[in-house]
Amino acid sequence: MLNSHTFPVFDSDAFPQKVVALTMSGGERDAETPLHQHHKCQLVMALSGYIKCKIADAIWMVPPNCAVWIPSQQLHCNLISSNAKVCMLFIDPDVQGMPEKSCTLSISPLIRELTVHLTSLDQNYQPNTTTANLVEVLIDQLKQMPSQHYDFPTPAEPRLKAIAAKLMQTPEDRRSIAAWARAYAMSERTLTRLVKQEVGLTFGRWRGQLHIVLALQKLASGSSVQRIAEELGYESASAFITFFKKTLGKSPKQYIQQHEL
Repeated sequence: MLNSHTFPVFDSDAFPQKVVALTMSGGERDAETPLHQHHKCQLVMALSGYIKCKIADAIWMVPPNCAVWIPSQQLHCNLISSNAKVCMLFIDPDVQGMPEKSCTLSISPLIRELTVHLTSLDQNYQPNTTTANLVEVLIDQLKQMPSQHYDFPTPAEPRLKAIAAKLMQTPEDRRSIAAWARAYAMSERTLTRLVKQEVGLTFGRWRGQLHIVLALQKLASGSSVQRIAEELGYESASAFITFFKKTLGKSPKQYIQQHEL
């Protein structure tokens, strides 16, 4: 849904420069851009708040000081929270060394500051200028950033697509895989095989990916760990913290401290 917030008109492909940048802020309410694609690859970076990207057959979360990489010509749309400040880099697909598939990149303080500064400059810069030199440093730094996967795959297989929709609608539903299989008229073995075949994960890991996406969104919005645990159906805050730490290698508190501005 696209609400009353108006996003700036910016055609990245109209620029011959290999990298151009844009900054934008959220409106009074969360807002979603229309589904679109462009020739230049896109890096969507959250400076504050959060962004949720729908890319092909998955939903990707962009927590603060992280970025999602969107390849050239990939259909996508971006849901931007009302409290978000966002930087977007558009990079020519001919630039070597960048990811070939969608992924989440950690963003260093240097990359963050270089990107913010680039958005304040004239995007019609010429080769061998100060801005062009800044872009070269930025690209070199981006190539060194580790990638992660904060995404929830939504399969095309009708039954799995229906289960994915239900999981997103009621993430607190903690039914076993056997119960989910019965609800969609198949055996547990069939459901297990389909999930592994379609998304390359076990059912538990697949559902866990959704919980990570939602947890990061809620943490960025300021929700407490206790409330997040309740909304995702965990028996206690400690059970949720254990899951979060096992998945991301750190507790929610440590994660927020590491990614806060």
